[in-house]
Formats: sequence, structure tokens, C-alpha cells
Amino acid sequence: MEDARVEECEHDNSNTQEDAQVEESEQNNKDMEVAPALISVHPTRSSVAVAVGSDLRVFSLLDNCAVTLVDDSGGASHNDSIRCIKYGTNGKLFVSAGDDKLVKVWSTDCWRCISTVISEKRVSAVAISNDDLHVCFADKFGVVWVVDLPGFGGTEAPLNKKAAPLLAHYCSIITSLEFSPDGRFIVSADRDFKIRVTMFPTKPLDGAHEIQSFCLGHTEFVSCLAFICAPDSPQGLLVSGGGDSTVRMWDVISGTLLDTCEVGAKVEQVESDATEGKCSTVTDICTIPDCTLIAVAIQSLRGIMLLTCDLPSRTLSVTKVVSIIGENFVPTSLGSSISGGLLWMVTGASNLPCSDVSSLSRVKVISGCASEQEPVVLADTEIPGGAKLLEKLQGSMSIDEKVFLAAADAVKTAMCNLLIKKQYSDEKREFRKRTRNDKKGTQ
Repeated sequence: MEDARVEECEHDNSNTQEDAQVEESEQNNKDMEVAPALISVHPTRSSVAVAVGSDLRVFSLLDNCAVTLVDDSGGASHNDSIRCIKYGTNGKLFVSAGDDKLVKVWSTDCWRCISTVISEKRVSAVAISNDDLHVCFADKFGVVWVVDLPGFGGTEAPLNKKAAPLLAHYCSIITSLEFSPDGRFIVSADRDFKIRVTMFPTKPLDGAHEIQSFCLGHTEFVSCLAFICAPDSPQGLLVSGGGDSTVRMWDVISGTLLDTCEVGAKVEQVESDATEGKCSTVTDICTIPDCTLIAVAIQSLRGIMLLTCDLPSRTLSVTKVVSIIGENFVPTSLGSSISGGLLWMVTGASNLPCSDVSSLSRVKVISGCASEQEPVVLADTEIPGGAKLLEKLQGSMSIDEKVFLAAADAVKTAMCNLLIKKQYSDEKREFRKRTRNDKKGTQ
């Protein structure tokens, strides 16, 4: 018996040493992961948020000042790269989440964290129900989770809520989550070319078991989703972008593909240094409120592409390419609001390799997208909030050109690698199993 205990002790010590080595290796690899910068705009343009690395930066356009986040959990709000940020439909709630497996729900009235949810896996997408009663988030194992937030006014004590599984994509990374305009459906996209349309149940904590349709047609991973409001379709028309260099439009009721726009081919015509076969992944899509325009960010395009949706014929067409002149500005994220007719863009990344600057973000704004005027890229002095806003969201007004070029290259690499499935050794795989959040409490 004594020999057995000694052997067991030696085995545990061996595991501990091995775990320490693997953890150090994992951390070193994680430090090299470049995280693209993100932007989100309040529906009525009262504030703008940018996430770069673990840093969440918010600027109030109403008060014309930087926002101080209040998080009673202590320390930094996030301690690893933020991968998704989003305002709710009416702007009362804001959600941030990412690689630290924390989902933070914020009240935008006072910018206080009202709930922190611990995920079992890294978080890849978030969505807020139209009535603000539920927050959904997806992890890199392909599971969508839901948390209920009944009656939050922003003054209650923060709660550490427990999430319940809502639906699953069976081991495929979920890349995007969106609620339909009427709130009836939650739409999820994944790395394996699929888009799933699910009825959002009246009791979400019991799971979502009724699938409305699958939207199948992409030939590479689906990277982003958005809805266009249509008078004759309360649920709206779904648009999606992906690694196949296309933007597609769908009828979510039947899952029918309505039209496909080959945006990659257009990029090759516009970009003078574009070469055939160059990666033209659609990295983000943003619908412009009160019109049928869709802004598209494409990995190899220094600017954005505007598409028009013809509602009667249910077709998409390229309207214009708005180029950023004089800068190597390739947007990583887009945002717009109901009011103002402005399109907000950010480029940048964190964990920049071979640089003294750990993270960088650059904000640009285009006006005239929702009017008959020509879209114009605003000068820094013309952007709402001006120097104060840029100082907060970018970290500084001026950015060294060499650092900016290095960040642009890092962003391209990051966007290429974002959805590549990681390969782990047997040792790392066993370590990850032992340190999963959902296993810690049972050991």
C-alpha cells in the first residue's frame, strides 16, 4: 500500500511539473497570437467603443470625454485578448468577451459591469436579445450559451451568472451570432461553411431545439453576419461574408440563397498591387441603417466596398469602393449607428511581433454613406469627438509610420490565422483537458 501511495505521489508530481512546462509553452504561444482591433458604435451614436488586445476603450460622444469603466471584480476588466464587443439593439447594454473566457455585461448608462460570466472555452462571438433579457455567447468548441438578465437597471450589485447551453455546432468554431430584427431567430455561423437559423425559444435556459433552416452555399468559412431590414420581411434579409471572397444574401425562413456578390474579383480590379489568388477574405459586414447599403471590409482592400441591396429583386451589386488614400489602412472591424449616417472603421492589432509597441489601433470615419452625396473619408479634425476621441480610442493622436506598417502586416497574418484549427501535441491536449474551466470544480 505504501509503495502504491509513493508511486501515486510521484505520478502527481510528474504531472505537476509537466503541466508547468506545458503551461509555459502555451503562454509563450499565446503571446504570439495577434488579435485584430474591434469597433462598435452605440445605436444612437452616444458612444463608441474600441477593443485592442485586453484593453477596452470607450468614448462618450454626448459628454465629449473618455469613459471610465467601473468593474467591481477588481483589476483589469479583461486579462487577455478581447475577441468580440457589441451594443444591444437599444444601446442600454454592451457586452465584451474573449480569450480570458470572461463575458462582461455593461450598463451603458453608467458604464458599470453588471454581470460577469465564466465560459468553459474561449469566446468567439456574442449577441444580445432585442429585449435585453438575454445575452448569448459562442465558444471555440461550437457551443452557444445563454444567460438571463431580468430587469437590470444598471444600479444593482454585479452578479456572477451561470450560463446554460442553448445550441451547438458540434466542434466547429462559431464565428458570428446575430438576432433577427424581429427577435424570432438567432443566427449562428461557423468555420465549416454553415449558417444555422434557430427559433429563439420563450424559455432559452431550457435550450433551443427548433431549427428553422440552414443557409448553405459558402465554400469557405463564414466570417460575419448582418441583417438588412425589409418592409415585407419582419425577420429581415440575412447577409453573410466569408473566406470564399463572397457576400451572400439569404431568406432565413427557407434558407434559400437569394444572391451572391463576388467581392474578391472587384478587389483585384481596384488594388494596383493585388495579384490573382490573393486572400480577399471578407472580415466584416455592416449594414447602413435607413438605407439598403452594406459596407464590406475585405482583407486585401485599403478601404471599404459599398454594396446595394435591391429589395424588390432581392439582388446585390457593388456600388462603390471607398479607398483610404495615403495610408495602408485595411479595416479589421466596422460599425454604424441609426443616426448620423457615419460609418466607423478601425484597423490595428495587439501582441505585435518585433515591436516596442504592444498594441495599435487607428480609427477612421466615412460620411455620406446613407445620402445621395459621395461618401467622404473624414479628416481626423472632422471626426466627431476630434482629438479627444482619437486620443482615447487610438491611445495617441499620431502613429509612427513604421509601426503602422508593421501592424498592417501583423493584421493580415492575424486575419488569415484567425480561423485555422490549432494542432496540439498529446501532452498539450492532456494539459488542456485537465485545466478546463468545467473540470476544475470536479477535481
